[in-house]
Amino acid sequence: MSPTSETAQGGRRLVIVESPAKAKTIKGYLGPGYVVEASVGHIRDLPSGAAEVPEKYTGEVRRLGVDVEHDFQPIYVVNADKKAQVRKLKEQLAGVDELFLATDEDREGEAIAWHLLEVLKPKVPVHRMVFHEITKDAIQEAVRNPRELNKRMVDAQETRRILDRLYGYEVSPVLWKKVMRGLSAGRVQSVATRLVVERERERIAFRSAEYWDLTGTFSTGRAGDPSDPSSLVARLNTVDGKRVAQGRDFGSDGQLKTANILHLDEEKARALAASLADTSFSVRSVESKPYRRSPYAPFRTTTLQQEASRKLGFGAKATMQVAQKLYENGFITYMRTDSTILSDTAVAAARAQVTQLYGADYLPEKPRVYAGKVKNAQEAHEAIRPSGDRFRTPAETGLTGDQFRLYELIWKRTVASQMKDATGNSVTVKIGGRSADGRDAEFSASGKTITFHGFMKAYVEGADDPNAELDDRERRLPQVAEGDALSAEEITADGHATKPPARYTEASLVKELEEREIGRPSTYASIIGTILDRGYVFKKGTALVPSFLSFAVVNLLEKHFGRLVDYSFTAKMEDDLDRIARGEAQAVPWLKRFYFGEGGGSGEGGAADAGNGDGDHLGGLKELVTDLGAIDAREISSFPVGDGIMLRVGRYGPYVERGEKDAEGHQRADVPDDLAPDELTVAYAEELLAKPSGDFELGADPVSGNQIVAKAGRYGPYVTEILPEDTPKTGKNAVKPRTASLFKSMSLDTVTLEDALKLMSLPRVVGTDAEGVEITAQNGRYGPYLKKGTDSRSLTDEEQLFTITLEEALAIYAQPKQRGRAAAKPPLKELGVDPVSEKPVVVKDGRFGPYVTDGETNATLRTGDSVEEITPERGFELLAEKRAKGPVKKTAKKAPAKKAAAKKAAPAKKTAAKKTAAKTAAKKTTTAKTAAAKKTAAAKKTAAE
Repeated sequence: MSPTSETAQGGRRLVIVESPAKAKTIKGYLGPGYVVEASVGHIRDLPSGAAEVPEKYTGEVRRLGVDVEHDFQPIYVVNADKKAQVRKLKEQLAGVDELFLATDEDREGEAIAWHLLEVLKPKVPVHRMVFHEITKDAIQEAVRNPRELNKRMVDAQETRRILDRLYGYEVSPVLWKKVMRGLSAGRVQSVATRLVVERERERIAFRSAEYWDLTGTFSTGRAGDPSDPSSLVARLNTVDGKRVAQGRDFGSDGQLKTANILHLDEEKARALAASLADTSFSVRSVESKPYRRSPYAPFRTTTLQQEASRKLGFGAKATMQVAQKLYENGFITYMRTDSTILSDTAVAAARAQVTQLYGADYLPEKPRVYAGKVKNAQEAHEAIRPSGDRFRTPAETGLTGDQFRLYELIWKRTVASQMKDATGNSVTVKIGGRSADGRDAEFSASGKTITFHGFMKAYVEGADDPNAELDDRERRLPQVAEGDALSAEEITADGHATKPPARYTEASLVKELEEREIGRPSTYASIIGTILDRGYVFKKGTALVPSFLSFAVVNLLEKHFGRLVDYSFTAKMEDDLDRIARGEAQAVPWLKRFYFGEGGGSGEGGAADAGNGDGDHLGGLKELVTDLGAIDAREISSFPVGDGIMLRVGRYGPYVERGEKDAEGHQRADVPDDLAPDELTVAYAEELLAKPSGDFELGADPVSGNQIVAKAGRYGPYVTEILPEDTPKTGKNAVKPRTASLFKSMSLDTVTLEDALKLMSLPRVVGTDAEGVEITAQNGRYGPYLKKGTDSRSLTDEEQLFTITLEEALAIYAQPKQRGRAAAKPPLKELGVDPVSEKPVVVKDGRFGPYVTDGETNATLRTGDSVEEITPERGFELLAEKRAKGPVKKTAKKAPAKKAAAKKAAPAKKTAAKKTAAKTAAKKTTTAKTAAAKKTAAAKKTAAE
């Protein structure tokens, strides 16, 4: 499939890419004779529901979208939202002489190209056009040198898609039945969730240990200068030859891991410090070693996500969204890559900039070559780098905001990768003395000096631990020799406590998944996005915190689908999928073993045999999901807290419970959705149980005689009346109980019958204006307000609802309605200057809750974020993610329809009939929705958790 000589001289060519932005950029490089259109991602996929499956298919095929009985044949359908685009592509294809499929050069891009070929059925020559950067030279070179469609890559992607469909569609319904509706399971997302949950389990089981040591400040007695300080700080290393315990010596149970270590408590440490106060110290040894640090490899997908998280505060999803824009607009090479390889052109461009910007002294004699470290990497792409054969410096790009910052990061890393090593010296000094009571104490200090910064002039990698020392940090020690006398200026006793393992951040979770060889680097951003969207994980700062819901899900999967969330099994599946991509294994036999199960043996079964080396029969996925009776829904969603208290994950959220329901002494209380599981201690659970809950009987309404109760609702406390049992609840004579939310100043345990009756008297008619329009005082979701027709005005105080007069209300309406800044409330918190917009960032209270803003971009606080605890870095991250999504598109208003001429009476009647039918349908829909809402409310009220 190469361009014909005839077409090379003339004719029209259709080039299909994936995104409209990319199409626009490429069109500018190809010029006349080329039509560039976008598929807008996938045009065809497995059906999302049985309604999309053609009628000829029955049974399991309609549910799965895959014919498991006939070699796992997938049923593909054109996505409903892509049908118009497909028609457009077919129309464009009808008028051209050649077709170039220019989708991304990876498995998914190859599959999209194949789907285009299958749906469009072109009768003209077809070429597979590939490129890894969008520059004029790269695009024109790709047109001149197309290749064949890689069917093995298509088969591998199709196998992944089928596998993920079977996994999700078979396991997710189990979660619906046994945990909660709307949940999902996935080959990689479930394993990623398990990692986060396991880390939280470690934190829950962790027991802190206290330990003490000494820090000494020792002086040489010489006048110091920056190159030769006069003093150094050293930490106690040994006492009488026995090493002093540090944090690394304790296990997660708070106990020492080895016995022959000196564990100092506060009393012993302070006594030792006092006995060393007048001791003479000397240098016992000076050990100097050369220091050398080589530059970091150019970015691949995962390392870019990690560094953007550490240095820019971007989440993985935001990083990929910004990188996508940079790629489509021709600034960087393709951003989904496992490779750290640079082309000869890129190496030459990087080396030229090293010489130009830093000088020849920073350029190594030979170009640096970086070996790939990722197993089964797709090496077709280069590393992520600035595009072109001459790199634009960040200042030359004209970029701003997040795109500028990410481009600058990529540019610095690429240039630094072709620079010389940093060199210097590392020194360790040991200082000894004998205490007043005869004990030998030895202190140790380490230092580092960098004599040639090399690549560090351009770039230094960040660290996941905010307390970690970066590579370019120097620690200069005095120039001392063995035997030199030192005086102790100060010796202090310092107390420490061991800390639980840190929660994963997006960066460290990406790193963990890659190290375990689970999933593909190109999918990590979407996986993390999925577990956040599903409510399995939420963020506190940059930390990923598992919800109690995820504990129940992982508990079920571990106990009943252990193999599916086993780390080695999942990694083995990835290996097998890569074997299929290389043509070393066949997809159908592999899928049969995975789904139906067979006897042991490696063969084509691959992952289906993982973890079972004895050759016994191993059931497949289908067998695992058949016996649901063995799954106790209550048991898998229950977790002991202590002192007879259980944490349970119910259909409407987590709650703590003591005793059995309906038994004497039974207690129950909801748990805040944003509570981290390791914070649910026995003491906190007791505090929750001590809070008032349930229904509070306030008394009878003196007018109606109905009982009035106060309740804790899902959306806050409220009061309501209990209607007699014979009250009609449906039909035109239906009676609804009066209900009202409590004021913010009220609480369940203090609200009175009088309060309740006042609340239920709302809305209150204040009076009418001069035109006879009624004004009412009402309590709404966002506080108290006045309403006159469609004009609403906020009130400052809830009590005004009962006291405001007509005169006062008219005075409020006489004032212009406040909007924007005039109505703005003072900020709740100031976070500092945003590094992108360089504008002050504050936290404000908005209609839908607190949000961060720099005056240009607004981002709502997420679950787990609070006004009190939010850090500047978290605020900047939320704004970066919001910017990455781009501006919200406004729906264009339709032009008003022209009035029909008077003589066209019949069409007018038809229109009127249609309107009547539409009103009737709308009324039916509203009635159905109301009935459904009532049914749901009733179910919530009576459901047993």
